[in-house]
Amino acid sequence: MAKSPSEQMRFTFLQLQNWRNFTRVECPLAGRVFLVGPNASGKSNLLDVFRFLRDLVSVGGGLQSAVARRGGISRLRCLAARRPPHIGMYVRVGPEEKPTLWEYELQFDQRDRKDPRPYILKERVVLDSQKILSRPNQEDKADPQRLTQTHLEQVYANQRFRPLAEFFGTVQYLHLVPQIIRDPDRAVGKVHDPFGGDF
Repeated sequence: MAKSPSEQMRFTFLQLQNWRNFTRVECPLAGRVFLVGPNASGKSNLLDVFRFLRDLVSVGGGLQSAVARRGGISRLRCLAARRPPHIGMYVRVGPEEKPTLWEYELQFDQRDRKDPRPYILKERVVLDSQKILSRPNQEDKADPQRLTQTHLEQVYANQRFRPLAEFFGTVQYLHLVPQIIRDPDRAVGKVHDPFGGDF
């Protein structure tokens, strides 16, 4: 059986700015990547960006939900962030034969202290070197409330890059904990437990 387009793709490059405990990350991603470091060095925080992208496109998700689930902008922004202070992420996605088929970039921050909601400063989608989305656009400038949502999360707005949204939706995160796997009572009612309760 042929694989769907989203099953053929993978993340090939990651760039982060002011994400959790990283002021800047820039790294190409091979087909298999090993992340090694001592406890509390930021391994889970780095991996969380992939869950964040999944949460953007999940049912009941979106930018506001994804940020709130992580404690808000102040909990997501690196404590060492200076200027510019916004949170940013950029990924490349594609199959082995075309690792830069898709590019997605998102930058956001809160507007001011009175309004802690995340507002999009930049959202960009590129397909095969052709820019198909660049925000803020004229509609955003006319109605700034639009900048509280990504186009990625909106079915009516993501038609031209829906394969990318569908790919983000396939992200799975497993952090298997042997004690939980060995205890069958913990598995009762667990579905998609990231710690392996239903493994």
